[in-house]
Amino acid sequence: MNEPRVCVIGLEEDQYAAIRSRAFVKLIGHELIPHMAVKDGQLLVESKKGPWLVPVDKVVFHGIFEDDHDIIAGLALWGGPCLPNARAMMDCRLRLPCLVRALQFTRFGAPLRSFAAAGVTFDWGENRVAKWGNWHCGENKERIAGEWHSEDSSIIEPFLEGTAVRIVLIGERYWQIRLEGETWLKSIHAPNAAFMEVNPDLLEDSRRIAQGFGLEILGNDYIVAPDGTCHLLEVNHIPNVTRFPEIWEAYLDYTVNWIEGIAPSSTD
Repeated sequence: MNEPRVCVIGLEEDQYAAIRSRAFVKLIGHELIPHMAVKDGQLLVESKKGPWLVPVDKVVFHGIFEDDHDIIAGLALWGGPCLPNARAMMDCRLRLPCLVRALQFTRFGAPLRSFAAAGVTFDWGENRVAKWGNWHCGENKERIAGEWHSEDSSIIEPFLEGTAVRIVLIGERYWQIRLEGETWLKSIHAPNAAFMEVNPDLLEDSRRIAQGFGLEILGNDYIVAPDGTCHLLEVNHIPNVTRFPEIWEAYLDYTVNWIEGIAPSSTD
């Protein structure tokens, strides 16, 4: 019987090397999306040794790329073991559909969102935020007031005052991070972003969303208003796992155990 082959996509070389040093299986690492095909239920991925395709039994996917939606859909069509679950990633990858799906699971979906198709000029009133495109890390977001023209299809939501936080789930482990930044845009990458006490309501909500999507790993962004009211902002199916050493170690442990068939998976 041939030894299983696992493809790791999206991690940088040193991060891939950390997995390779712990997982005792055949690994192929691709920092960018490799060529791949699915033939009669078999996934074939570009070899590191040449321009040919080799059979792969499992995939670890940790990255966001400009044109990855169809690749993720191809992995979902394959239906084999993928971390995170490929069907869940497919449902989360595009910003607007992901939000619409998340609103059916969260307790904290208020306030109502609005929508502007590309090419619409409309008076949105005061103190709103427009979000478009499918990137994260604060990109493609703008505070707007009054008349605004949408170049792209956009989500329009009220600007919410409060503390921006992220709940990160990796299997059964969890953290809450206070997001920081010098402007109204807050991020996990700010040097003063830090762990904080976990809000049990946000943890329970994040677990419900993760279960609803079928995600083993997730990062949910919320705003906690001064009165304690919570509001879901965004679901990250590929949350940053390298900013904090504790999270990176947990991700390594979970991923290696999953590769070796130890960690539970929502695809089971």
